[in-house]
This record gives sequence, structure tokens and C-alpha cells, in this order.
Amino acid sequence: MDNAIRYIKRKDIDTLKWDRRLDKSANSLIYGYSFYLDRMAKHWDALVMGDYEVLMALPWNSKYGIQYLYQPAFTPICGFYGGEVSTALYEQFIAAIPKKFRLVEINVRATEISIDRPLMTNYILPLDKPYESLYANYRENIKRNIKKAREAGCTVQTKIPVSNIIQLAKEQLSNVVKINDRDLQQFENLYDFLRVQHHAVTYGIFSKTNELLASCVFFYGCNRAYYILVGNTANGKTLGASHYLVDRFIADHARSGYILDFEGSDISSLAFFYESFGATREMYVPVRKDRLPWYVKMISRYSR
Repeated sequence: MDNAIRYIKRKDIDTLKWDRRLDKSANSLIYGYSFYLDRMAKHWDALVMGDYEVLMALPWNSKYGIQYLYQPAFTPICGFYGGEVSTALYEQFIAAIPKKFRLVEINVRATEISIDRPLMTNYILPLDKPYESLYANYRENIKRNIKKAREAGCTVQTKIPVSNIIQLAKEQLSNVVKINDRDLQQFENLYDFLRVQHHAVTYGIFSKTNELLASCVFFYGCNRAYYILVGNTANGKTLGASHYLVDRFIADHARSGYILDFEGSDISSLAFFYESFGATREMYVPVRKDRLPWYVKMISRYSR
């Protein structure tokens, strides 16, 4: 393998080679594909080893005339994809990030990387067993909520309008995290692109009066099903609708071989929710570098 790491601007990336490497690599994730980054990142370049053997996306933006790396909405991981990634290779890639990016706040996969710093948590659930075996691993609180939703007359539907889920999610997340209209529009474009290829689906749990109580967009890619955008109502939480939604997805995909990727989280309540389905931890590495000029730090501090 050619061990040279090159910084390549988006316009110069060989998209065919880039996506083919993701197709062939065991450690790939859907977030790494060019179609995903083109839609969700404001701009992106990349670090590439050799002839596209190992890839790392560099999503970037600029503010006050200063370029920085950031994690785009609905894109929790930037790399590494392709080949075997060791701690030494990780350090080489991080050192190769161009210094023109004065602030770095991105995440990379932690597989085979050993570093002395806090890691971030994802939760995954292999759907390789019969539904009865998967259900047996649920905690009792999940089973109780599923029963509650069923007894309340809740039903599941798929292929519901993605705009309904986006609206619910927007209302739910407004006090938790900043998701702007541009990100949501780009997400809808990405969903439409994947839906045409049968790589995206929507699920909804409805009350007996046909009120949408809980909903989710799932993406499929790289042998995973991604629990990517969730929209719930207060009534849905009371009735256990979100528990029932995940259960119905698991029932539909039992023995499929997919890994259900919950996309986090280090928030204790969400971690408990995911673990209650039998999900296990998968770690990733936050990369943080601050090379901002002092005057920019002062502006940022007083503009909050």
C-alpha cells in the first residue's frame, strides 16, 4: 500500500474510486458516500491514502473568514473507511489535517484505535436472530410499553410522508439542538434520493383516532439500518409509541443480517432506551483542535 496521505479538494476527488472503496470496505458507513456528503455538508474535502485505500472526509465551513471542520447534521462520523486503521495510522491522518482549518470538531471511528482520551458512544443491535430471541433480550420496561401501546389500539404504518416526521422532529428538537431549515431541507432531499433506491423507509405509530404519535426515518447502507431522524409527540411518550415503533422495525427485520444503528448517545436517558432493546456499545473518537486566533475567540465568546 502507498502510505502517502494526500489532501484533496472536493472538485478533484475521484467520486467513482471514493464510492467503490466504501462499497468494498468492511468498516464503511453510509455517511461516507459522496452522495451523502454532497447533500449534508456545506463543503467537504478529504484526506486520502494511496490509491483511495483509506478515506477520511473533511466537512468544512467558514466564519469570520476562517475555515473550520465540523460535523454536519445527521452525519455523526467522518471516517476512517477502507483498509485496516491502526493507532499509528490514525495519528498520521490527524497530523495531515491542513493547518488552514483553524478549528477541528469532527468524529472518527474508533475500531482498532487505542488512545488515552474520552470516547463517544453509539449503540448497535445485530438483527441476525429470530424476533422471539431479540424480544427476549428486551428489558421489562420495553415490554411493558409495547403492551401499553398495543392495548391502547396503536398501529404501525410505513411509507408515511417524510415531511410529517421532519415537522414533528423540528418541534421536538427545537429546545435540545440547533437544526436549521437548510439542514432539514437537505435531509429531505437525501431521503428522496435514497427512497428511490429502496434504501430509506419511514415508520409511524398511529393512535386509534389516527393521530401520528411516534415516527422515524430509517436509512439502509453498509449492512446497517440507521435510526436517523425521530419525531414523537407527548401523547406518544405516554403510550409507549416510540418503544412500539422500534419493536415493529426489529420484528420486520429480524434475521435480515442488518445491524440496527441507533446513532448514539452519551445522553443517559437515550442510552438507557437503546440498551433496553439489547443494544451494545460501539465507540468513536472525537477529534478536537483549536487553533483560532485570540480575537476570534473573543468574538465567539461575546456573540453567544
